[in-house]
Amino acid sequence: MTRRTVVVMPGDGIGRVVIPEALRVLDAVGFDADYLEAEIGWSCWRRDGDPLPARTLELLATHRLGLLGAVTSKPKVESEAELPEALRGRGIDYRSPLLTLRRHFDLAICLRQARSWAGNPVNHVRRRVDGTVEEPQIDIAVFRQNTEGLYAGVEWTDPPRAVRDALALHPRFAPYRDVAGPDLAIGLRVATREACRAVLEAAFRYAEARGLGTVTLAEKPNVLRETSGLWGEVARSVHRGHPGVALRESNIDTLLLELVRRPESFEVIVASNLFGDIVSDAAAGLTGGIGFACSANLGPDVAVFEPVHGSAPRHAAIEPAIVNPCAAILAGALLLDHAGEPELASRVRSAVAAVVAEGSARTYDMLGLRAGPGVLERGAIATRTMTEAVVARLVRT
Repeated sequence: MTRRTVVVMPGDGIGRVVIPEALRVLDAVGFDADYLEAEIGWSCWRRDGDPLPARTLELLATHRLGLLGAVTSKPKVESEAELPEALRGRGIDYRSPLLTLRRHFDLAICLRQARSWAGNPVNHVRRRVDGTVEEPQIDIAVFRQNTEGLYAGVEWTDPPRAVRDALALHPRFAPYRDVAGPDLAIGLRVATREACRAVLEAAFRYAEARGLGTVTLAEKPNVLRETSGLWGEVARSVHRGHPGVALRESNIDTLLLELVRRPESFEVIVASNLFGDIVSDAAAGLTGGIGFACSANLGPDVAVFEPVHGSAPRHAAIEPAIVNPCAAILAGALLLDHAGEPELASRVRSAVAAVVAEGSARTYDMLGLRAGPGVLERGAIATRTMTEAVVARLVRT
């Protein structure tokens, strides 16, 4: 196969710690690729007032595969205060580089996998009536619409008169007509039929390819009648083309209740942007936490893979590094799947599973400890040690 080039964007904080560990595992498993490092994140903002340089976009457009660490975001006042002095007061607003990346390349489908790893002491468990403990096996794929919904960025504080006049046409805006502009903030939840259909089709194809029985739509049509109503309508239409997979529709609040009670009953969940963000984090919390949570951002031409966790700059300052690299390593496995290397991806996941099951290599989060310099003395292992354990397993297989 053609040798690939992966655009590597370590980003900020612990992104710069875990992405090199993921690359070590990709090399160890035999992935034939070149790696080009590209800038993204807070350091770019503080230097140039732009957290996503054009050069990074050009590299991704050319090579189509990206591996992203994590980026720092701060509120408006704090972000402006950290601009170079020459750029302050010019109305330059910080925009999430990840959201910009998704929109620029139409990375409209987000896949987040939540799998329980046998032997992880922070897995979800239930206590039976007789006092014994049951640990269900969880394997959930959350398909999240990645560019619309409340994350579309269509919002205002002190909305302009034309917006207020348009909203006044809706009878339910009446209680807000006389609210002073500076006291009114508005955000729009956007849903388009085409975007809903694309992520639902991806979810049903995923279920069919793996012999899974159900796809569950997580929405709130009893309240969000128009936007959630459109999601339900499109889901039923897409389902007709995939009769071998059952469609379940659930209110988001009910789904979260059942997810906590019986997570093993879910296989594939589809949700809009905000709901999908919430559901996937909840699922991650049931399967070892964000130290194991990985994500694929998929578009028609470009795909970017990442661990779900944030940049956690305070954790990045700890030496030796203590953060769990497994989320970044598993993001690498998602990249391998997408690059047409499912056997290599399976080997990576099997190596992670073997290390977790064996039980001698546990990062601080797996021991339920708070991050800090003292965790190694309390039995946790360093970031690099965890990677070395995974690589050692790969070498043996």
